[in-house]
Amino acid sequence: MDQYRIAPGTTVDLSERDARDKSGFDGGKKNGKDRLRELAVRLEALQELMYAEGRRRLLVVLQAMDTGGKDGTIRHVFEGVNPQGVDVTSFKKPGAHELARDYLWRIHEYVPEDGEIMIFNRSHYEDVLVVRVHSLVTEERWSRRFDHINDFERMLTDEGTTIIKFFLHISREEQAERLQSRLDEPEKNWKFSHADLAERARWNEYVAAYEDAMSRTSTEWAPWYVVPSDRKWYRNLVVASVLVDTLEGFGMEYPQGDDLSGVVIE
Repeated sequence: MDQYRIAPGTTVDLSERDARDKSGFDGGKKNGKDRLRELAVRLEALQELMYAEGRRRLLVVLQAMDTGGKDGTIRHVFEGVNPQGVDVTSFKKPGAHELARDYLWRIHEYVPEDGEIMIFNRSHYEDVLVVRVHSLVTEERWSRRFDHINDFERMLTDEGTTIIKFFLHISREEQAERLQSRLDEPEKNWKFSHADLAERARWNEYVAAYEDAMSRTSTEWAPWYVVPSDRKWYRNLVVASVLVDTLEGFGMEYPQGDDLSGVVIE
């Protein structure tokens, strides 16, 4: 899945990336789902090993346009993991006490601890995306944040955290279909907000903001992956594959236990 990784110094152009691409897997949807189940079993075992070893930390950042599938990715990719070693944090609109501090203040509290996988459902990148599109701070101010974020993520990796960032890339046409389904299906009505349409009207502005953010902050220590996400099964397969490859690359071992020779359970 390295084809989806953004090399440092690369200028990202989302118009050149097919949101329906599935070239990283030879099989179709059914085989892809079968492969995802295999990866889920492996991910569960690796997560258990990581928790037992208690030495490493993994931060998974998920960003997307509205309806991009962040919740669905979490639900399907992490379905079988032990919740004791995995946590999810969603960063909503900051409150007054958060706005009174620097924008990274509320983020740092939730970075993973030893043995933990932490998933950010939206993240510190909202402060170079939403604030830019809606002109909540000046360009001079948000543009400086790219360097802040790179330094922040470098500090985390220097202290033992591995960071993987996924942009779930959907087309404008696919977003329209997903929004329409929220209107058409009563059980999905709760997901729909009139604000979704206002944000959709700013599609091109968000594309520009994402392209700039990923171009400026995909680093060796905290890479971005642009995941084709119009096909939900393929989106899940790409994310699961990257996570399994990353965890296998840790070379983890179960900790040495007590000497159990001679122990008898009566």
